[in-house]
Amino acid sequence: MPVVIVEMLDAQDMEQKKQLVKDLTHAFVKIGVPAESVNVILRENPKSCWAIAGKICSDFEVPQGA
Repeated sequence: MPVVIVEMLDAQDMEQKKQLVKDLTHAFVKIGVPAESVNVILRENPKSCWAIAGKICSDFEVPQGA
């Protein structure tokens, strides 16, 4: 049973999360894993607890996909 853990900023809306979970599950189904066996854990982190290029994300606009 695969477990996929995704660490991400809390900026995504529910539709984006649903699409991500669907796409990750489909990737495993393509290699023969039953969808019922795929577990996806989304860990959302506040921008104040994430840094990119030495800068706290809450201090600037984070680009999409980052």
